[in-house]
Amino acid sequence: MQENNKYKSQLYKSQPYKSHPWHGISIGIAAPDIITVFIEIVPTDSVKYEIDKESGYLKIDRPQKYSNQCPMLYGFVPQTYCGTEVGNYCGNKVSRSNIVGDGDPLDICVLTEKTITHGDIIVEAIPVGGLRLIDDNEADDKIIAVLKDDSVYGNIKDISSIPEELIDRLRHYFLNYKRSPDQNTSVVEITDIYSANIAKEVISSSQLDYQKLISS
Repeated sequence: MQENNKYKSQLYKSQPYKSHPWHGISIGIAAPDIITVFIEIVPTDSVKYEIDKESGYLKIDRPQKYSNQCPMLYGFVPQTYCGTEVGNYCGNKVSRSNIVGDGDPLDICVLTEKTITHGDIIVEAIPVGGLRLIDDNEADDKIIAVLKDDSVYGNIKDISSIPEELIDRLRHYFLNYKRSPDQNTSVVEITDIYSANIAKEVISSSQLDYQKLISS
């Protein structure tokens, strides 16, 4: 009986609900140099999962209709948002005044030599660059990071040190993941590939947008 009471006491002291991955998980005190990432899908997934913004649980966004699969861990950065700051930052870089944020948390791809078998996990990652992706005049940046302490990629500091073939595979995925075989052109554009310093500025902009979102 005393043992049961001990476990009940521990249960009552613990958090009664699962933290919402977007709002309840910290980006990390060392951000934007080292950030917490919530992983939604892994390279072996044949279904695209994404977070349900209301409940915080993973949901099926859509089956991967074709053979195209993301070559890295893919998810988002908690406590970020792509709004006015991210849209203006992107617009200034491409000299276009009609760019807005896509209204989602900041997307991120994480490179590791380890085989991670499922999503719905959090990892620590080091931003090393990004893809400036624009989808119908919406800034949809894809930050590229390496898994912290990864034995192969963990010491990389900038995207220039990542094998070009991996970046090409990532570009191909994002340029084609929404396109059906009967479409001749991509519905998205990647205007450039940027460095670690730019990636950190995008992350900081998304943090400002998140603060505006939760305070409005």
